[in-house]
Amino acid sequence: MIKAGIIGGSGYTGGELIRLLLHHPNAEIDFVYSTTRAGKPITSAHQDLLGLTDLVFTGTINSKVDVVFLCLGHGNSTKFLEENSFESHTKVIDLSNDFRLSADATFGGKTFVYGLPELNKKTIQSSHAIANPGCFATAIQLALLPLAKAGLLKNEVHVNAITGSTGAGVSPSSTSHFSWRNNNVSWYKPFTHQHLGEIGESLASFGNAIGKLLFLPNRGNFTRGILATAYTHFEGTLEEAKNLYQDFYTDAVFTHVAEEPIHLKQVVNTNQCHIHLHRYEDVLLVTSAIDNLLKGASGQAVQNMNLMFNFEESEGLQLKAGVF
Repeated sequence: MIKAGIIGGSGYTGGELIRLLLHHPNAEIDFVYSTTRAGKPITSAHQDLLGLTDLVFTGTINSKVDVVFLCLGHGNSTKFLEENSFESHTKVIDLSNDFRLSADATFGGKTFVYGLPELNKKTIQSSHAIANPGCFATAIQLALLPLAKAGLLKNEVHVNAITGSTGAGVSPSSTSHFSWRNNNVSWYKPFTHQHLGEIGESLASFGNAIGKLLFLPNRGNFTRGILATAYTHFEGTLEEAKNLYQDFYTDAVFTHVAEEPIHLKQVVNTNQCHIHLHRYEDVLLVTSAIDNLLKGASGQAVQNMNLMFNFEESEGLQLKAGVF
């Protein structure tokens, strides 16, 4: 049984991480650190955990834990690690974007491995520090990695993806307010989203030419999940595309290629990524769906923890979607 610490446990990703670790057979929560809620019950922030835990937020850390999860806002993980230290054996899993790019991966004597298991499983298993991928980045990379490896992304790639309101974090804003978000859809950060950097590095990691990636993110009027559609020029048959994807994800525990068109309810509340392929003339359309808080954040962080500690990859993540 390993001991885990959580830094920044009052937000959405922190709450989901607490929920997962409370039910994990090989891990227990040692502390949940919060500067704003120290001394208050976990359930004061996460009412869905009422009856499941008596844990209380703390303003101090235990530097000897086996693993620490950083669920902080972007830019704050670096600051926290500068001001706090852990034992050399403590593994670090960061859920922000502070260490995802190769230029930022080395910090404080540690080299952060990009934590997309479908791409870097073997490296993750021997790593002491993980940069957990972004939610949009996860959905888009899983949609495109097989094509990138095969050298079939030489032309422009158009991506349109829509995310639920939890992707904006727990702090209220003008575009996450119910009255604005309900019955409403809008785009934001067109072609400039911050996840493009990590996506580009992963797609280029096979050494093949990559065409221009045009990404349009959208805000949806639902709470959680990401549905991404990507299309590009493709000269092969649909059957060839399916074989390419099936081969790439043969050993993937959570990523599956569906025969029928997919929808969000298949994956919400799970660590799954579902992918569907459709060919029209010389264009291949790839659709991917994930839960932005699980496979796109906390679930993938636990998946990485499992790999780092040589647990079964799916341990504590055998969750069922509610499609009705």
